[in-house]
Amino acid sequence: MERHLSEQEIIRRQKLQQLQELGINPYPPEIFPVNVTAKDIKENYERDKLNYKDVSIAGRIMSIRDMGKAAFAVLQDATDKIQLYIKRDEICPSEDKTLYDVVWKKLIDIGDIIGVKGYVFTTKTGEISIHVLELKLLTKALRPLPVVKVDESGKVHDAVTDPEFRYRQRYVDLIINPHVKDIFIKRTKIIQSIREYFNSKGYLEVETPILQPIPGGATARPFITHHNALDIPLYLRIANELYLKRLIVGGFDGVYEFAKNFRNEGIDRTHNPEFTGLEIYVAYKDYNWMMQFTETMIEKVVTDLYDKTEIEVEGKIIDFKAPFRRITITDAIKEKTGVDISNITEEELRQLCKKHHIEIDESMGKGKLIDELFSNLCEKELIQPTFVMDYPIETSPLTKKHRSKPGFVERFELYINGQEIANAYTELNDPIDQYQRFEEQVKLKQKGDDEAMYMDYDFIRALEYGMPPTAGLGVGIDRLTMLLTNQHSIQEVILFPQMRPEKITETAEKETL
Repeated sequence: MERHLSEQEIIRRQKLQQLQELGINPYPPEIFPVNVTAKDIKENYERDKLNYKDVSIAGRIMSIRDMGKAAFAVLQDATDKIQLYIKRDEICPSEDKTLYDVVWKKLIDIGDIIGVKGYVFTTKTGEISIHVLELKLLTKALRPLPVVKVDESGKVHDAVTDPEFRYRQRYVDLIINPHVKDIFIKRTKIIQSIREYFNSKGYLEVETPILQPIPGGATARPFITHHNALDIPLYLRIANELYLKRLIVGGFDGVYEFAKNFRNEGIDRTHNPEFTGLEIYVAYKDYNWMMQFTETMIEKVVTDLYDKTEIEVEGKIIDFKAPFRRITITDAIKEKTGVDISNITEEELRQLCKKHHIEIDESMGKGKLIDELFSNLCEKELIQPTFVMDYPIETSPLTKKHRSKPGFVERFELYINGQEIANAYTELNDPIDQYQRFEEQVKLKQKGDDEAMYMDYDFIRALEYGMPPTAGLGVGIDRLTMLLTNQHSIQEVILFPQMRPEKITETAEKETL
């Protein structure tokens, strides 16, 4: 059953046919020579007018204002918008006025992509514009763009804000909401800044498997698939930690990876099943060193983005100047409850959770109870960058035991604006201890914890060959981008977030031209 076309879509298809009948290819294969961008013109024209006497630019038509034998239009390229001035007798110097009277005035629409050549000038109202001498249709758009109006003061009216539309049709979102493109430009700059920092230290960027026989390196429910040729189940990776640590065993002093990870969990404003994680491991270091390394990295990223260390996030001024605050998880809980939980029993922890109306279940051990107390009572108040240190051993099966605190490990998480941004350890390199920790995870899985880790015998074997003392760090790139671009939802910083399939109806079962 064919999709029912709107009136606008029918008209555009008719125009497409008329263009073809005129011998105009609406999708020409030839290269259009672009020698300038809208941003370049607007930033540099007034200073260096001689360089803009012969410009060639391409982009999408965003508005048209017809004035009879002349017209103004707005063209948007990848960098900005710029006004065009199109005069009938200049783009049609001969007797044949078809290009203007028929093609431009009747067959070209808002949303079409064109290429123009001409020279830059300033209008009487002071607007930098391109006086068009040549015009060519490069792409005929068969769907109309949503109408977004911008008044003379620059205020936007009828902005498209519906998340369902914006995330599903991100390509349209990027066209009509210029600030969205800026988010993803900043995301790329964040990754580039981190990469520059690591490379300057001599650390090696690597790639590790996405399809894994055992999902390891984190506590999370995995996605499961099947390999037909090997006839074995495989898991989409939940983390790349165990493979990167194998490389430390193999003799690299520092390795890192920007990895696509997959966790079969719910979707909300801070979680997406597919996300980008950064992990780095450096030999002969510990979590104290990693704290200094991390705060210096974050300060560099913010400075690279904004040329300052203080930025506004959700109405709050956050200062990313190192050093950051440090507090243990037990002290953070003590500040909120008045109770020192360092040495209390599991039952006392349960009672403390109930006192503060925190939902718990029988599968939760001591570590999970502490985690619930912290998550519910403390983390949302950690606005300025704060390292929360020294976590319970039960929730940190890959971390070295604390050198002076029994029952705890050398781990920190970085919290900013109430969200976890990074997680780091002094890595566990004792194969016997690691084996016992995996066994404890297996017991938790048997008790019903479907996020507990699997036993990984090959990783134990790798540790038995000897892994040097190592510090490791994991950073959620999506959450870091949310923070540094002042976005409330993770879907705003992922180009194509996961969504339910569109509803199929009898009138839209199959889209055809």
